[in-house]
Amino acid sequence: MSGADGLFKAGIVHLILTRDAEKALALLAEHYGVDAPGLTVGIPKGHVTVAGCYVLAKETIYVASSEGLTSPFLILHEFYHHLRSVSGRHLGTERYANRFAREFIEEYKKHAR
Repeated sequence: MSGADGLFKAGIVHLILTRDAEKALALLAEHYGVDAPGLTVGIPKGHVTVAGCYVLAKETIYVASSEGLTSPFLILHEFYHHLRSVSGRHLGTERYANRFAREFIEEYKKHAR
């Protein structure tokens, strides 16, 4: 993938890596035509063994620690769950969420050279 879409994806990863995950989520939401999810440090009860999770009832991405705020894979993986949940097309398997996140990271690697 190249062109504007590739640059967009690379830019999203750059924002996350430079501690601006909230702006990245706002741009992702605008790009995909959904509301931006909330973003909170701290995992809700029942999810304590994960690095992050998405809670549909709160439309919020939770990360276990502030380090998670700079993890493109984690933020993009959980955004995929948000996107699929709020769009009514919940194909939210882990495999698809992982693929979604990897696509962005691969574009960043291409453009970071």
